Amino acid sequence: MRFLLRLSPTNISRIDSMHSRFFFIPIGHALKIFGFSSLLIMPSLTAAAGTEAAKLAEQYACTACHGADRSVVGPAFRDIAKKYAGNKNAAAELVAKVRVGGSGVWGQVPMPPNAHVPEADVQKIVAWVLAGAPAE
Repeated sequence: MRFLLRLSPTNISRIDSMHSRFFFIPIGHALKIFGFSSLLIMPSLTAAAGTEAAKLAEQYACTACHGADRSVVGPAFRDIAKKYAGNKNAAAELVAKVRVGGSGVWGQVPMPPNAHVPEADVQKIVAWVLAGAPAE
């Protein structure tokens, strides 16, 4: 497993809530000098996981309305990632939005519900979208 190391500011304002297993390791006064109080260690989205999520997005027709870097009917996946950056509840909010549908956040065109998509697959797709929809 690969890990992504992130230093988090004292007022931890950005935690990717899609990664359910993360650990804060207090470091002490040395890093407080630089404005950091803890080290965040969490699994990163591997290339294989990104490829799998991209295939799932294609399989469930997400790409009929969303492009990775361009708007089709709905917003581009990368625009979604930018909009939700810093929102610690982003993953849960987006999973719910994918499952039940919605409208008004990106305009008046509604997103239909996707209750037929297994929750685990929705979570993988959402994690990939929040990671910026990497090609690999």
